[in-house]
Amino acid sequence: MIQAIGDAFGWLQQYWFLINILLAVVIVFFQRKEPESVWAWLMLLFLMPVFGFFFYLLLHYDFHKRKMFYLKELQDEENSNLRLLNLQQGTQDKEPFPPAVSPRYIPLVRYNREKGFSLFSDDNRVEIITDGRDMFGHLLEEIDRAEHFIHMQYYIIQDDELFAEIRRHLAAKVRQGVEVRILYDALGSRSMKKKKWMELESEGIKTGDFFPARLSRLHVRLNYHNHRKIVVVDNRIGFVGGYNIGREYVSLDERFGYWRDTHLMLEGSSVSELELRFLLDWNYATGENLLRSPLYFRREEAERSGRSGVQIIASGPDSQDAQIRNNYVELIHGAQKSICVQTPYFIPDQTMMSALEIAIGKGVEVRLMIPCKPDHPFVYWATYSYMGELLRRGAKCYIYTGGFLHAKGLIADGEVACYGTANMDIRSFKLNFEVNAMLYDRELAGQLERIFEKDLISCEEITRESYENRNLRIRFKEQLSRLLSPVL
Repeated sequence: MIQAIGDAFGWLQQYWFLINILLAVVIVFFQRKEPESVWAWLMLLFLMPVFGFFFYLLLHYDFHKRKMFYLKELQDEENSNLRLLNLQQGTQDKEPFPPAVSPRYIPLVRYNREKGFSLFSDDNRVEIITDGRDMFGHLLEEIDRAEHFIHMQYYIIQDDELFAEIRRHLAAKVRQGVEVRILYDALGSRSMKKKKWMELESEGIKTGDFFPARLSRLHVRLNYHNHRKIVVVDNRIGFVGGYNIGREYVSLDERFGYWRDTHLMLEGSSVSELELRFLLDWNYATGENLLRSPLYFRREEAERSGRSGVQIIASGPDSQDAQIRNNYVELIHGAQKSICVQTPYFIPDQTMMSALEIAIGKGVEVRLMIPCKPDHPFVYWATYSYMGELLRRGAKCYIYTGGFLHAKGLIADGEVACYGTANMDIRSFKLNFEVNAMLYDRELAGQLERIFEKDLISCEEITRESYENRNLRIRFKEQLSRLLSPVL
């Protein structure tokens, strides 16, 4: 066996130049990539012979992307269109929009409806949650109140004390006749052994694996993963945001310390849109099509007591438009006074970077908040590099030192906000499946802005002067990571 591996490695070394040339031809001529991404991969291929080839297979394996997602895109579009037409026949999504929506954001509402099949509704009640213990406390309460079904979708589910507690509550509801489904991402939840999922199935909890590993637990595909975090209970209440299931998310991991995140608890018609997104992904992962069952969209009209305008927007490699990225860019272009950004990873593409630079040039105050510690070092130092570029343009940048900042969102003018699962990086914009909530509500946006201001107390401001005085070691890590940022 060892001899065979050695012979194979020797063969690769002998023909690495030809392999690199052939792969370079594929990258340049057969795959539609931005020039920055093309140059980054070509550099990696020729600076790291043999290894560069394997990195490409791991990090950018998309030879079959169109085949993988073409049918999903068609099916999602058909089902979303049907859902949109049915709901438009009711009392929702009628124009003119309510006064709570500023006229300058109405084109964005229409764009999301037409391009992303995202229904606008203004009967929502939204609670903003920023502490993990509070979030999972609310979640367990709603699980215990379930009467019909519980649908959960997470990128990461850890086999630890937090999931053990959630599992106990879910199993109790199954015994009461409540349907429970859990959809997880194979890579993000790789620490959960297959045996555990089989145990859940034996308890009556249905599970779905989004993109299972091809070779047992060996994940050779690091792209196109489901990064969404959605919970829907009885189509009555929904959760979406940054929290996964794991002990670090309730601040029990010493490596990260206090975990600062942002999650939304929703009531109203927007919950149906979260449910639709879950069912579309569930159908793709398991083949069980539940979209035509009235159980999963039934709501009591009396329950709709909120007044907040919400659109649930989603994006992923199965869609032609980078819907969440486009929303961020439109909010930046439309801002007149201020933009507040929180994100653990800040690796913008040129479109977003240009929008931020233009906003700063127009006199808009741009504030960026990122973590003080990396959970992915290359991504962190690339983030630091782009932060430096914003500093030179005149933005205000802050490092959160109160723990680990995992909140993901943008607030414009204290009037509208977009928060959810998407980081502000190329991977979230194009390679992962994400979901955000657009909040067209001055009160909610103002509350998020006040939370941002409170977070500043636990931040260190990075000035242009302090950034320029960083040491040579940091500069090297920044430049290397910046060069690789198109492929991170």
